[in-house]
Amino acid sequence: MQNNIWNSIISKLPNPHFLQSYEWGQVKAKYGWVPYYAVWGENGEFHITQDSASLSSFVFPIIASALVLKRTVSFRGLVKASVLYSPKGPLLDWTNESLRTRVLNDLQSFAKKQKAIFLKIDPDVELGRGVPASEGDVVDGNGQAVMAELKRRRWGYSSDQIQFQNTVLIHLNQTEEVMLARMKPKTRYNTRLAEKKGVSVRVGTQDDLPPLYKMYAETSVRDGFVIRDEEYYLNVWKIFMSNVETLKRSNVPTCFPLIAEVDGEAVAAIFLFMFGKRAYYVYGMSRNAHREKMPTYLLQWEAMKIAKSNGCDTYDLWGAPEIFDESDSMWGVYRFKEGLGGEVVRTLGAYDFAPNKILYKLYAEVMPRVLNFMRSRGKEKTKQSLGGA
Repeated sequence: MQNNIWNSIISKLPNPHFLQSYEWGQVKAKYGWVPYYAVWGENGEFHITQDSASLSSFVFPIIASALVLKRTVSFRGLVKASVLYSPKGPLLDWTNESLRTRVLNDLQSFAKKQKAIFLKIDPDVELGRGVPASEGDVVDGNGQAVMAELKRRRWGYSSDQIQFQNTVLIHLNQTEEVMLARMKPKTRYNTRLAEKKGVSVRVGTQDDLPPLYKMYAETSVRDGFVIRDEEYYLNVWKIFMSNVETLKRSNVPTCFPLIAEVDGEAVAAIFLFMFGKRAYYVYGMSRNAHREKMPTYLLQWEAMKIAKSNGCDTYDLWGAPEIFDESDSMWGVYRFKEGLGGEVVRTLGAYDFAPNKILYKLYAEVMPRVLNFMRSRGKEKTKQSLGGA
């Protein structure tokens, strides 16, 4: 009931994102975060609550919303404070200057009342499209205005960017022939090669999740990125997969794995998330076996077709470089995504509002060291889990 109410509200707003969904709030609630649900009405109403079901009694048209996650932190067990984060929020028409003023004012007041060290937001506000300084570079004037307003309000560009600031979007409102034609020739060739070499793709079930986590862990060790423990991903996947029977309903977020196989052996997989009119490629994994058969190319092509058939008009490939040259760690991944025929979209990134500048400075100094330690330990635990399997 609660998820239907909240998801129905946000699905009617601009750029609804699965990280703003009720389900994402429930995922994070299992790991120490408290979800708050904020809504704004067209006549000046503002309400924020931990009980999203209570929003069903509201009769005013809702024109903005935000899922805000709260977590309590302490410094050496003495000073207790909170941090707030609205992932990919708030949701509103960011071109409406008076509305965004209201929303930012209310969020700042909420952060102060919660005695927060900071409130982080990273909405999908576009700064431009295309690779910077390229022929296709287009600057978004409204995004630039929003960035300038945040700076005037003393919001700071965050040193801790949780989500990717830039991404690659594939437009699905074309025929399959046109979508294939937009691909780079080598990508199109590899996609067809995978089919000729006997790669098949199927939709996975919850029974596939444990072996898929193991494949994800193998990928993280091979490619040198950090992942969480198995329980975390199983929670995420199961919570969103529980909605899979409602695929055709755009106001219900869902996900499922797509698994590439060769002779019945799983060799690569991705998780396809969908919400509103957008699909997302969030988790990708592969084995060294049969890589020459190009299973990852066929996986992306099947994901595009499935997303299109379920009413999505955009496929978000989830991440692009911050700096568009070979020095960026994401350059290789970006070249793969670029080949699929996507368009680079550059967004605002994460900005922090810090009511308590002293605690914010302390937090900013301490947390990188804590996170580096946790990442190092996480890598080692992942290696050990594979070794003991």
